Amino acid sequence: MNRNAELDPKTTASEPISKTNSAREQKPEVASELSNPTLPSWDAGLIERGFKTMLSFRKSKRSPTKEKGKEDTGTWKGKRISLRLSKNSESKTTICNGVEEVGEKIEAEPVQGKALSVMEINELIQKKQLLEAFASIKYLEDEAIAERDAEKYVDNPQEFVRKSKDVDLLYNSITNAIQSIVVATLEQPTVEDTMLTSLVTLIAREEAAHPNTASAAGPGSDLLGTPRKWREEWRKAINESARIRVLRVPMVSKEEDSSWLDLHLGFLQKHLSEDLVKIKFSVKKCYPEEYQVCDTYVEAFHKAIASHLQALSHRLLEFNELRTMLDWVANTYLSELFLGHPDLKPEVKTENLSLLLTPDDWVKLKNNYIASAKGNIKGYFENILRLEETEKWEKEDHPEVKENLYYSSLSFDIQTIIGEYVKTSGAISRSLEMKMLELCLAELQEFIPRFGEKFSAWSTDQDSPIFAPYFTAYINSFHDLVSGLETVFKVNTKELQKILAALTRKFTNIFFNKLRTKAQPLFKKILTKDWILATERPVSLASAVSQFSEHLQHMRQPKRQELLRDIHKYVVREYIAQVIRPRRKMDRETRQMVSEKMSQEGRILNHMFIDQGSDSGWLLPAIHHIANIIGEERKDKIKEHIKEMCQDYPDIRKDHILAVLALRGLRHTKRMAIFRQSYHALESPDAGEDTALFAEIDAPMIISCL
Repeated sequence: MNRNAELDPKTTASEPISKTNSAREQKPEVASELSNPTLPSWDAGLIERGFKTMLSFRKSKRSPTKEKGKEDTGTWKGKRISLRLSKNSESKTTICNGVEEVGEKIEAEPVQGKALSVMEINELIQKKQLLEAFASIKYLEDEAIAERDAEKYVDNPQEFVRKSKDVDLLYNSITNAIQSIVVATLEQPTVEDTMLTSLVTLIAREEAAHPNTASAAGPGSDLLGTPRKWREEWRKAINESARIRVLRVPMVSKEEDSSWLDLHLGFLQKHLSEDLVKIKFSVKKCYPEEYQVCDTYVEAFHKAIASHLQALSHRLLEFNELRTMLDWVANTYLSELFLGHPDLKPEVKTENLSLLLTPDDWVKLKNNYIASAKGNIKGYFENILRLEETEKWEKEDHPEVKENLYYSSLSFDIQTIIGEYVKTSGAISRSLEMKMLELCLAELQEFIPRFGEKFSAWSTDQDSPIFAPYFTAYINSFHDLVSGLETVFKVNTKELQKILAALTRKFTNIFFNKLRTKAQPLFKKILTKDWILATERPVSLASAVSQFSEHLQHMRQPKRQELLRDIHKYVVREYIAQVIRPRRKMDRETRQMVSEKMSQEGRILNHMFIDQGSDSGWLLPAIHHIANIIGEERKDKIKEHIKEMCQDYPDIRKDHILAVLALRGLRHTKRMAIFRQSYHALESPDAGEDTALFAEIDAPMIISCL
């Protein structure tokens, strides 16, 4: 039977933590999770009953004659001996802060061993009178060794085995007492200085009594005279104490509080900081410098915390919990909030600590964090879209106007979400910050097309008056989004700009389709009988166009100018295309009325666009040139008007001029003559893309003289 196991049911579990070079975010490493805390203790009652049974059995084997020579207490008979440590003892232990030098004291004061019974020695151990108990056990051990060497047990080897087992059991009891004292050190409100000082003396005396560390016997062999390695047991007890203290830190369930992990790590930080302060100011002074008490405790707590965090990291953690874990490991653990607190310096050293989490666990946590963030960010973007639909489009609330621009919170909301996630990740590590930024951009590039599809579908189904304002507001927001991402987050937005450009074209096409729907019926009325005879001011076309173009005043440049330019050209182009269609012959009076109405309507349209900010002043003469040709009576003046029109619009073609002349009701030969006499004055046959007007107008294939 293993005697250690018989008396000490406590097991101490610890796993080594490998050290690895790492980036700054991988500061500490995790050991394996330990079992639930149990105080190391030996069952004094069990041991006592075992001793009593052993003595009772021993008495029953003795003869009456032999029994008379024994003490009635059941102790072994023998003289008192003195134990004086050798002056050649290798190390002399010194206790800090004025505590006596234990090594010198041991040499100066002999240890008096008494011939006590096993039960009496056991009672001393229970009373924590360990120095006296050790001296008596050493007395029994020396006696047994001397009797063995004198071959006293040749005829009765079982008696020697029993005596050896007694000594071993008693030493194991002291081992358990040492463990109990160490564990209780942090459990009690105050530190028992005398007890810890005696403990150091006890360890020193045992090391001096059993100096040959290489002679440790294996299980089942003769253990007499072998080193008990109580200093190692002391370290194990500190590890066990740290493990227990870590696992006893309060931790509520997720059901009780959604911030359970944040609360738990806060308690862990608070309680263990108090322990370390206690170790520095109260425990350390009771030990010699060679014990490196603070370093030993810090390493023990480090291993215990690593093991505990490893177990927590293997749970199914949500995003906020993963963020809390990563942030605590990266920022809190070694900071002034915990191990780096000024009150713990310089005794508590952190530079040589191994990684709190293993590289694999750290990477796994970061990957889980990114994966969890992906779902969250996608959800936030979808929520933005839902709010746009339900709170703005469906309710037909007009967008806000800020600094004379239509405003949508789309860009602000997106940048706020990205900023929060990137900032939080950057506080953990630079690499995590970059991964999070990449994730946000990828999700944004997927979200923008979905947003565009929703807005396009809504605008197609609904003939809403708020389409143009929101079209304008979203174009502004796209500009702000790209600018903000480039300025604040320093990212390359090339791919995003492509997506936004495609979406802008899509929105613009919808915008023009709606404009055509409103304007085409009015274009078709031009030069009709009703249009000619109408006495009211011809403002209906300008009014219809203005319903769209006026909203562009609240669009950010340069897109506003670009769209105004396109609308201006569209209106003039469609107007001319409608005018030059083949028509029945007009008399002189009708031509005068048409010329006057065209000039008036042309002025209204051009003034409207100029007032709205159009820079396409080159379009102003187009309608007036045609109006002048229609209303002019003198042939030579008609030629002058054509020359001027050709000079202003070098992209005009023969068919366009002939179609305009046809409005006069001239015959084919006269039209051709006027064309030949005026067209040669054209100085530049080609126009640039920005000044192309007639090139985009389909002229009638056949012009008939009516």
